Amino acid sequence: MEQAFYITTPIYYVNASPHIGHAYTTIVADVLARYHRAQGYRTFFVTGTDEHGDKIAEAAQKAGVTPQAYADRISAQFRALWPELSVTNDYFIRTTDADHVRTVQRILQKVYDAGDIYFGSYEGYYCVGCERFYMEKELVDGKCPDHQTAPEYRKESNYFFRMSKYQDWLLGHIQAHPEFIRPERYRNEALAFLREPLEDLCISRPKSRLTWGITLPFDADYVTYVWFDALINYVTALGYPDSARFGEFWPVAQHLIAKDILKPHGIYWPTMLKAAGIEPYRNLNVHGYWNVDASKMSKSLGNVVKPLDLKDKYGLDPFRYFLLRDMVFGLDSNFSEEAFVQRINADLANDLGNLVSRTLTMATKFLPGQAPAVTDAAAEAAPLPETARRILSEVEADFAELGLHKALMAIWEFINVANKYIVENEPWTLAKEPERRGRLEAVLYNVLEALRVIAVLIAPFMPSTAAKILSQLGIEGGTLNFDSIRRWGGLPAGSRLTRGEALFPRVEFKKEDAPMSETKEEAIPVKPEIAYEDFARIDLRVATILQAETVPKSNKLVRLKIDLGEERQIVAGIAKDYLPETLVGKKIVVVANLKPTKLMGVESRGMLLATDTPDGLTLIGFDRDPKTGAPVR
Repeated sequence: MEQAFYITTPIYYVNASPHIGHAYTTIVADVLARYHRAQGYRTFFVTGTDEHGDKIAEAAQKAGVTPQAYADRISAQFRALWPELSVTNDYFIRTTDADHVRTVQRILQKVYDAGDIYFGSYEGYYCVGCERFYMEKELVDGKCPDHQTAPEYRKESNYFFRMSKYQDWLLGHIQAHPEFIRPERYRNEALAFLREPLEDLCISRPKSRLTWGITLPFDADYVTYVWFDALINYVTALGYPDSARFGEFWPVAQHLIAKDILKPHGIYWPTMLKAAGIEPYRNLNVHGYWNVDASKMSKSLGNVVKPLDLKDKYGLDPFRYFLLRDMVFGLDSNFSEEAFVQRINADLANDLGNLVSRTLTMATKFLPGQAPAVTDAAAEAAPLPETARRILSEVEADFAELGLHKALMAIWEFINVANKYIVENEPWTLAKEPERRGRLEAVLYNVLEALRVIAVLIAPFMPSTAAKILSQLGIEGGTLNFDSIRRWGGLPAGSRLTRGEALFPRVEFKKEDAPMSETKEEAIPVKPEIAYEDFARIDLRVATILQAETVPKSNKLVRLKIDLGEERQIVAGIAKDYLPETLVGKKIVVVANLKPTKLMGVESRGMLLATDTPDGLTLIGFDRDPKTGAPVR
């Protein structure tokens, strides 16, 4: 039976034009869709735009147009961008589509009839930017944690979804299905939300202050809260509830989002689905931010990077490659145009481009313009066939874990092995010795076959480059199915070989043209040197964690009572990565002579040491059991 794969991006809010963050999410989804098609999966890939709510009405008013006209204009920008970036979505949904309006109203009525929507009054802090109410404990210094603006205090009568009713179910579901939210750091963040009582969710807005939304089916004086509208797009696109497409693809649904919308997707959406009698999605896959100058991209900060500017300047496939190679899925990464150029020159021009150019140059010069017939290619190819099989296995494992940067690293290992094979076997020398003609043909065949394998492996990431390589190998419209590279020797004898233009011309970077941040996560700059005496002033100690509890009103901070020869308290921002109960008894490294400070009003006397991994923070520990209070040297 054919397997199915369903991948969605968030539907992008049309209050601003698309930027590199939107491009990254959608290109990741495209790579995953292309990969699963190449593996023989029936694949459905959905993206689109979210078009209702306060912010759209406000933006339209400022632009002097109707909300519909404004949404039409910005939505068209997103729709037009994806073909420019070789995105192969199967469906583009808009929340103003008539079928989506019907689906939202159908689900609202179903949940209302079941008694899980009720009318009540609410007062609290409302952020227009987030379009939701905040509890006071969620605010940071009285401001919205995302927008850094003071919310309005509002009192309204509205409809509420009994989200609290499903808290225990959701907690149990996440604990029983560890892969439900990934990477692990975001699963822990969702569990941190659920350690506090869930409030019921306000899901309406009175038309007296907002008309731009979907009218509630059971009260024409109210429109639907934008999240209760937007999230339902994922089932609308499949023809919920009766279509065969819904039955085939929903059980394997994979959502792809950035970390700022974890709570709506990881908390609101599963409980909404449960209330509507729909099974939850399979996986929520959460990635980090692309930062510029260490800040999240923002129109107000003027640091938005436009994807078409980069694509037009450097080429589409290099742009796709850079985004996927330089971000570890789940972690933040800093955008740097200089780092982008370095990737083009080193990885693409020097490694891949050079391999293709030198191979086709020798093949067209030393062979009669076609691939030779070689029967003992595998015997002559060591280590190419064995390496190719291993790399294919690694790439498949990396895709399963969303390690797209690791998949590219594995492919580049094979590219380097192929380059080394050419150097070691010296086809230019073999060509001067007629009696070694058979070996020359075997060596060149093996490298040509390596190019075919590489083309299939890179096709999800760089489809145009893969097509160019296959074309030069005489494989027009060649199959990109991964099964075609499981056996060495798939390049047909007699394939017409042609030498094309350089795939990736080297690029000169002019620093004055690129005021962007010049650092990236993979290459953290070395800090200035210090004297030993300066370092010796830092008192690092072994500490044992005695007690751990979350700090009230914080989703990040944990209060720790530690023993480092004396008892003291420290506060650490590790709640998203560690449950308090799992910390007790751990031995950690602590800066013991740090000046005391207060975090969220709680005193902290010291600092623990940790580092980032693809799965979240990990505490610095020991491979043997040290004495509590011992100095760390």
